[in-house]
Amino acid sequence: MSRSKKRLPPVVNSWPVLGGLLRFLKGPVVMLREEYPKLGSVFTLKLLNKNITFLIGPEVSAHFFKAPESDLSQQEVYQFNVPTFGPGVVFDVDYSIRQEQFRFFTEALRVNKLKGYVDQMVVEAEEYFSKWGNSGEVDLKYELEHLIILTASRCLLGEEVRNKLFDDVSALFHDLDNGMLPISVIFPYLPIPAHSRRDQARKRLAQIFANIIASRKQTGKTENDMLQCFIESKYKDGRQTTESEVTGLLIAALFAGQHTSSITSTWTGAYLLCNPTYMSAVLEEQKNLTQKHGNKVDHDILSEMEVLHRCIKEALRLHPPLIMLLRSSHSDFSVKTQEGIEYDIPKGHIVATSPAFANRLPHIYKNPDKYDPDRFAPGRDEGKVAGAFSYISFGGGRHGCLGEPFAYLQIKAIWSHLVRNFEMELISPFPEIDWNAMVVGVKGKVMVRYKRRELPLN
Repeated sequence: MSRSKKRLPPVVNSWPVLGGLLRFLKGPVVMLREEYPKLGSVFTLKLLNKNITFLIGPEVSAHFFKAPESDLSQQEVYQFNVPTFGPGVVFDVDYSIRQEQFRFFTEALRVNKLKGYVDQMVVEAEEYFSKWGNSGEVDLKYELEHLIILTASRCLLGEEVRNKLFDDVSALFHDLDNGMLPISVIFPYLPIPAHSRRDQARKRLAQIFANIIASRKQTGKTENDMLQCFIESKYKDGRQTTESEVTGLLIAALFAGQHTSSITSTWTGAYLLCNPTYMSAVLEEQKNLTQKHGNKVDHDILSEMEVLHRCIKEALRLHPPLIMLLRSSHSDFSVKTQEGIEYDIPKGHIVATSPAFANRLPHIYKNPDKYDPDRFAPGRDEGKVAGAFSYISFGGGRHGCLGEPFAYLQIKAIWSHLVRNFEMELISPFPEIDWNAMVVGVKGKVMVRYKRRELPLN
């Protein structure tokens, strides 16, 4: 179609050359809040030599989630992950290999594997909170971050890391983490100290995992963890995964799961402690489960915690840690808005959607800024009201988050233990959003006063 006949989306008004970049760096969600009421659900931002076209809402984002990789690709837009994950994995390989590697993740997260992981999660939570006194004050954000990296180390990275190398590996992941800055998205190889520390940490982690893999192969020892799954994984042609690939896949898994789970655990707690009605409902559910099963907690019992599940899901709706999802468009396509206007999106555009913005659209969610877990209860089901992509905290379609069941189980294991064993109150102001982080989380401390329950919950 000739350019003159295309029905191109409206363009965000900004200063020439650097204006779009400045708008974007000021905060994409701020820009969306300003432009969506003026331009509607489809519009383009000129960003240096690139055009980013935003598709906001389920009516226009189905193609974003369902299109094949040949039409809308992740690879180009997520290249900035390559120095962190390392060579030969995820976004450093072509789509067919990446699909096989995603199959390794899927197999490592099957229900029979998850059941074993849950047992480890429960033990980690019990051990961690046994160190709290009978009463006291803690920074909930700090506590949950530490517990989740312990749990992730045990379930994903293995017993050797959890028991012997935790401090070393934790410090190295910290350097990897701090090497992922907003500037890294545009210039991932810029010679700055943070990137230098990131590269050194990646090398050292590769050595540590090479030693663990060699030791397991030599002794024939096997464990129920993701590391073992990746060691045993084979490509369709029969080739075994290499040490370098196993290390890269583990780093990708920890990156995907650790931050997002600790952030969502913290928001879940902050909202429950400020909403007595929902905290009472969660407590009531836990009482019923203890009467039914005793104090035992396993995969199947966590799966029965529907009230707690909705409370976590609502915290995630309001605060999805990944505020932007991106694709690179390899072919022209068209979308039709809720109002019936059609737009043609040209090949070569970066296409984006925003869970943080789309999850608060008022035509989908009633009182969208209010914490209301019952919006997901049977009968209301607001997350399905406008179709498959009304709720996109875990993405959706071809690239939906593989770790969604793991995340819910981990957060339920933590919060079911906390509400069963402690009375808590939030003593700092309700937390603010830290928009400056790559994975958008909780700003500052979340101070909680706790008191251990004298009698078990029943």
